[in-house]
Amino acid sequence: MDQIFAPWRIQWVERDDDEETIDGCPFCVLPERDDDYQSRLVARSEHSFVLLNNYPYNPGHAMVIPRRHTGDFTDLSDDELLDHARLKQRTLDALREAMGPAGFNVGENLGDAAAGGSIGDHLHTHIVPRWDGDTNFMPVLGDTKVIVEALDDTYERLHAAFADQSGTSVPDETSAVHVD
Repeated sequence: MDQIFAPWRIQWVERDDDEETIDGCPFCVLPERDDDYQSRLVARSEHSFVLLNNYPYNPGHAMVIPRRHTGDFTDLSDDELLDHARLKQRTLDALREAMGPAGFNVGENLGDAAAGGSIGDHLHTHIVPRWDGDTNFMPVLGDTKVIVEALDDTYERLHAAFADQSGTSVPDETSAVHVD
């Protein structure tokens, strides 16, 4: 039997399923909640926001998501496109400062499950930090991916890096940083 020690996962195991249920599109519901920390929402701009992925490929796996519900990239207005692109730049800068990766994988799954995504009707851009040697024998031989940092720790590091960009002190740890 393969075993991996990941004690931070107990929070997920012991969660109240009623609290985790999201009625509707999670990318529409999560930014409307009162607690950005619980929603893993680290930054907001006028037309977009940054959300940590609950099932990260690597520590720091974030998504930049337009506020407007659309799955079609061509539906975005010029203002929404520019805001989304600028927030992607800010996210890359914040991840570089917070985590020091060697590079990134950045991409969108456009369409439903056939495109590889689980949410096809609300556009989102994945940004996955990568490090030299971050793929080791575990996924190849053990069919297991090891995530080396808890989401809470990643949230705190990335939240502080966004705050540093805006030149402000770290705002309330449970509220996303507002960026221009």
